[in-house]
This record gives sequence, C-alpha cells and structure tokens, in this order.
Amino acid sequence: MTTKRIIPCLDIIDHRVVVGEQFKNLQEIEDPISLARYYEQSQADDLIIYEISGKVDAKKQFLTLIKNIRQIVTMPLTIGGGLKTIADIHQILDAGADRVSLNSAAINDPIFLQEAVQAFGQERIVLAIDAKEIAPGRWHAFTSGGKKDSGLDVFAWAKQAENIGVSEIVLNSIDSDGAKAGYDLELNEQMAQTVNLPVIASGGAGELQHFSDIFRQTNVSGALAASIFHRQQVTIQQVKQHLRDEKII
Repeated sequence: MTTKRIIPCLDIIDHRVVVGEQFKNLQEIEDPISLARYYEQSQADDLIIYEISGKVDAKKQFLTLIKNIRQIVTMPLTIGGGLKTIADIHQILDAGADRVSLNSAAINDPIFLQEAVQAFGQERIVLAIDAKEIAPGRWHAFTSGGKKDSGLDVFAWAKQAENIGVSEIVLNSIDSDGAKAGYDLELNEQMAQTVNLPVIASGGAGELQHFSDIFRQTNVSGALAASIFHRQQVTIQQVKQHLRDEKII
C-alpha cells in the first residue's frame, strides 16, 4: 500500500478563512484556529495555510496566527503567501512551520528559490504552481493569485524547480478551483510523470469519488481540498474510509 495524503488548506485574509471559485467571489467562512483544531482531531495528514490578502501589513498578524496554530496541532504545517525574502522564510519557520510554500516569488526570481533551498534544505521548500490551461493540453504557471500569466510551461517550470531542489509540488488547477467537478486528471498525471517528486493535487474536489479518481487514475501523492472540508460536506474520515474501501490506502 502506498501512503496517500489528505490535506486541508486554509486561505487566510484578515485572520479569517475564505473560500472562492477560481480565486474570485471570496467569502469568509470560519475562524482558522477552530478549523485547525478540527483538522487535528480529524487526523489530517498535513495542513497547508496561505496568506492571500497580499497586504504588507498582514505579515505580523499572520505570524501570530501560525504560532497559535502550531500550539494546538501536531500535524506538519506548510505555510505560504507573500514570502519574498530569506528573512520571510526564517520568520515563518520560527513561527512553527515545517515547510514553506513558494509560488510567485520563485517564478519572478528562480535564484531566490535556489537560495532558499540552500539556506533551509530541500525538505523545507515546497513549490506551489497555479496552473491554467491556455490551449488544449497546454498549461502555464500563473502568478499574483492567478491573475498574471508568467508564460512558463508548468511542466518545464516544475522540472526546473526539481533540479533546483524543492521537496514537492502543490499543483493547483485554476480552471477547476472551487468548481467541485473533480480534479484535473490530465494535468496531474502529466505532472506526476514529469517530476520525480511528490505531487499534491489541488482544485476541484467536490465528492468522495473525486478522491478515489485522482489516486486511481494518476500517480499523485496527495489530494488537497478546502471548502468541502471546511463546511463538512465531506470529512477527512469519510475520505480515508472511502479510500480504504476502494483499496487505495
């Protein structure tokens, strides 16, 4: 049996968890401390937390939030959002993160990504990619919360990051994000075949079958979801039982 990780994700604005669709129509839904405690009790395999406001003055409040969450959970924490300097990464790790997730800053400055790997070690640096299909079978990596097309082919960019030394890829399909129609199987399988790294599928989970589909039809290592877990439309325990019933885990 291969371990398959089930990972909730908290997107944070102004100390509140928000959800949306394709990064739009964001709605506040819950206090992050309450949700983090719930996911600890639910035996989530990891917890990913992103600060997505883009506000410079949100950093101090976000660091305090991470420290508070670290005090109540034992699961690994991967933290991202607006990390642009080595000092930013230091602060997040000191606050209790196990890993940091880099996205726009890594695309804008691959040397920064290399410096981060050298400074903190491969196991601490995760690459997040927001992928949008720009033509049939072609995806580009987008930056700035999915607003700007970097022009980079997602697979070439992931391979470059693997060569630099990141530990895993969190691959978010912008087209599928929030739609609850299932993960993008083609995108995720091609990425899993491109890199020799764990790939975490993100974007599109809406029901139990979507989790067994992504694990059965692709070679990803984990599946991330947000709103369906936050609203308990599907629970982590239900997902894991479903995967056991399907003999996936």
